[in-house]
Amino acid sequence: MKVRGTIDFMRILFIGDIFGKPGRTIVKERLPGLVKDHAIDLVIANGENAAAGFGITPPLAEDLFELGIDVITTGNHVWDKREIVDYFESADGPHSPARRLLRPANYTPGMPGAGMYQGRKGAVSYAVLNLQGRVFMASNDDPFRVADQLLKEVTAKVIFVDLHAEATSEKMAMGWYLDGRVTALVGTHTHVPTADERVLPHGTAYITDVGMTGPYDSVIGVKKELIVEKFLKNMPTRFEAATGDVRLCAVVVDCDETTGRARTIQRVMLS
Repeated sequence: MKVRGTIDFMRILFIGDIFGKPGRTIVKERLPGLVKDHAIDLVIANGENAAAGFGITPPLAEDLFELGIDVITTGNHVWDKREIVDYFESADGPHSPARRLLRPANYTPGMPGAGMYQGRKGAVSYAVLNLQGRVFMASNDDPFRVADQLLKEVTAKVIFVDLHAEATSEKMAMGWYLDGRVTALVGTHTHVPTADERVLPHGTAYITDVGMTGPYDSVIGVKKELIVEKFLKNMPTRFEAATGDVRLCAVVVDCDETTGRARTIQRVMLS
């Protein structure tokens, strides 16, 4: 995409879990500047909480694509809005917008949607894989072996993986397992950004959790008083998205487009 000295390189922006209208709004406001300031080539975002904190709808997915997001990943909330099933099934070609919305690849075979997208930006081919962990989460197929299967199908050198998982250990293990085989492995789901970004020895950029893009005057996006009440009384509570202290959390990965190896990974937090 660009030339630095004699090495072609590509810059990827990954935006952490977009939570409700506050998250969507800050992405709309700040994404153009991020793309310009960091010379971004490819934009990926986790959008599973885009609809008021729970799920994503087809119109919201289309809105995010129109903002310049190339691929949207999800996780355990992907089915919260049932209309997303019809959207997945509406895909009418390999590059249909519905193909660029992913659900975890290690869900039961035959479910709507796909867990991998392969595309191009200019002359560069890339692949995005979406996986979900199993520790403290629903029992799905083994993400390690599913990753192995998917990588056999990938022809691109630039490969980006979103592992939507609860356990830090599971995310770290996957990072080491895929080191040298993918460009980047980033964690999502906990909505809390971690400060352990690094490039692993064989060239895979890694961070345990990118963090949430949404309201931080909250408990992981939900109005804090509702969550406190839930812990105090242990009674059913209707969760609502908070609105205060909105931040955009992301990472920028700089990679060699000819080998797929990451050169750097940088955390970004904007308010």
